[in-house]
Amino acid sequence: MNPVYLDCNATTPLDPQVREVLVRYLTDEFGNEGSRTHEYGARAKQAVQRARDQVGAVVGVKRDEVIFTSGATESNNLAILGLREAGHATGRKHLITTAIEHKAVLEPFEALERDGFEVTRLAVGAGGYVEPDALKAALRDDTLLVSIMQANNETGVLQPLKELASALDGHPAYLHTDAAQGFGKDLESLRDPRIDMISVSGHKVFAPKGVGALITRRRGYERVPLKPLVYGGGQERGLRPGTLPVALIAALGEAAELAVCDNSARLARCKAIREVALGAFRGLSFKLTGEQTRVMSHVLNVSFRGLDSEALIVALKDLIAISNGSACTSASYTPSHVLKAMGMTDDQANACVRISWCHMTPDVDWGAVAERIRMLS
Repeated sequence: MNPVYLDCNATTPLDPQVREVLVRYLTDEFGNEGSRTHEYGARAKQAVQRARDQVGAVVGVKRDEVIFTSGATESNNLAILGLREAGHATGRKHLITTAIEHKAVLEPFEALERDGFEVTRLAVGAGGYVEPDALKAALRDDTLLVSIMQANNETGVLQPLKELASALDGHPAYLHTDAAQGFGKDLESLRDPRIDMISVSGHKVFAPKGVGALITRRRGYERVPLKPLVYGGGQERGLRPGTLPVALIAALGEAAELAVCDNSARLARCKAIREVALGAFRGLSFKLTGEQTRVMSHVLNVSFRGLDSEALIVALKDLIAISNGSACTSASYTPSHVLKAMGMTDDQANACVRISWCHMTPDVDWGAVAERIRMLS
């Protein structure tokens, strides 16, 4: 038998209803959204526009504020690097982010740093979140962009987005959040109108890999002054040219709508799994990572006394499939930059595993998992 999949922060399974939509637009409704001379193209365009509405409804924006991309990595790059020209033109070349961002945010900031921008990286404490006062203290007159994730991919800790947004009251800096882990799960925080840009990843919300979105809220009639990273074709308001993958986009739209409709039931299922897991671990010596009142209900970042994460993963591989950090850096054996930023030593960071599930996760024999861990200790 296969082990139970418990790595949903890396990627989620495809929702059955989303799969139906995907297959329909791959096989039957295969028209090009840009074809204006026949019904195949018209129906494809309607599917894309409906998906814009569905994705926008999650965070309370209009369809023309949704730009489809290949995923959150591209969205992050467009949100950050797309402001390069605005920074040079206005002289506002100070940027703020955090030490615990995904590499898809940290590396574009490094690229701008090499181009003459100045970057402030906010620290976090052992709780794994940024204090709003730290953001206030870091703001300068020439601050152009603040980028702070909604929820951390390794710890599951939600950042205080509403308070962070409030800290920007009266300041013109653009606020971007990488919402790959929280879009469609933690709904309310992303509806704050002060958040200018939101990066979305399809495969973290039960849609296929290879599709995502960048949501760009207007300020009144003004749009975020982004410039494209690639050129040719003019699609997506000229910000992301290329033939639109209609099937992937329609599937993302369906996933977004389901995320809102089923949010309460999904949350309840995830909380129930968490309670059973923690109950099974009570007889073990373990430590949870981050401020638990802020951790999303489907994530446990945990270490067990005396056990290295790699050894633990191997020992449990026939029972559960888990990880010890971001899938994007899983080939690296260096300690997690997120856990190090939270004050852990190398040994402490290397002991942590990430267990993440979803509403589609089948029942887990947590007793057997706990017993296997006990035998290793």
